[in-house]
Amino acid sequence: MENLPEYTRSQLALRNGQDKPEVWIAYKGLIYDVSRSRLWKNGKHYEHWAGQDLTPELADAPHDEWVFQNLDVIGKLK
Repeated sequence: MENLPEYTRSQLALRNGQDKPEVWIAYKGLIYDVSRSRLWKNGKHYEHWAGQDLTPELADAPHDEWVFQNLDVIGKLK
């Protein structure tokens, strides 16, 4: 994971499912591609929006961080 590309918050924000075809989210400094997930259709997952760091929002989720195990890590958040 040390050779992953780094992306800024602005670059992450463009991958919100609206501006570009990619749908990305960040959690604990890593960026995940959720483009293929049916749960992130159009960049929305319940009350959460893609293109942002969801680390502080996990406390309100009905699941734990284990959900990130099945997602593709594609970069690091600068």
